[in-house]
Amino acid sequence: MKAHLIRYIQYLKEERGLSANTLSSYQRDLNQFISYVENESLLELNLVQRHHISRYMLHLKEQGRKAATLSRHIVSVRAFFHYLVAEGVLLSNPSIYLEAPKQEKKPPSILSVAVTSTLLDTPSSASAGGKRDKAMLELIYATGIRVSELVSLNLEDVNMQLGFVQCIGSGQKERIVPFGRLAAEALNDYLQIGRAELLTLRESESALFLNHLGTRLTRQGFWKTIKKYAKEAGIEEEITPHMLRHSVAAHLLDNGADIRAVQELLGHADVSTTLKYTQVSKTRMKDTYNRAHPRA
Repeated sequence: MKAHLIRYIQYLKEERGLSANTLSSYQRDLNQFISYVENESLLELNLVQRHHISRYMLHLKEQGRKAATLSRHIVSVRAFFHYLVAEGVLLSNPSIYLEAPKQEKKPPSILSVAVTSTLLDTPSSASAGGKRDKAMLELIYATGIRVSELVSLNLEDVNMQLGFVQCIGSGQKERIVPFGRLAAEALNDYLQIGRAELLTLRESESALFLNHLGTRLTRQGFWKTIKKYAKEAGIEEEITPHMLRHSVAAHLLDNGADIRAVQELLGHADVSTTLKYTQVSKTRMKDTYNRAHPRA
């Protein structure tokens, strides 16, 4: 089974052009599934039937997995079996009629403009690391790019003169995203002084954002950074890196931005993904109304 999985992941990488994070997610989900069915003495893929997959999903549910996680696992398993049928390994797809659990539709978590400003103003520019962190936070809020896109940026991907970054998003799609004055100032401060201090002896390093070793900063490194500054700023709500991206969309729409422009800015393949942020605006408008109207 593992040999088929290796070929499938290679197919997703080379033929479908999926990102490293998506590939990792597929591989993790399918490794769990294969381990489960092998423990059930199902050592060949053609022995796996729909009721086996249903039992696996029940097993995940009993472990406390949320509906969104269960749905993701179903998608992973279904796509894997679809590939095996297309490749002639199996005659039929046993997962084709599985139903995904219903998910509670919640608006994405976002930060208020005030909390966002507090977070962005927290890093100190007295150190190279502070200059880098300030530039990262300002840039991700200015552009709404994903954390994976942020840490993948190279020096040549930033045009300081015209004020835009060029990034590779989901499905290896390239897009150009503008940034404003505050992000430009933070970036310039980092590039002129901070980055040279972090570079150490690795003068050939092309990554835009470096860690203390002078190599490319990782997604985990950015996660630790945002947690650190949220704590320093006294922000009580739980903050994740993706919340900044959500906040960009909500703040733009709150201020009258065209939804298609926001879709293009964030690199959403479908406008329905962007539309969920209009629901956030409506929810906040109702909350404001209930707090402010004397007869609400």
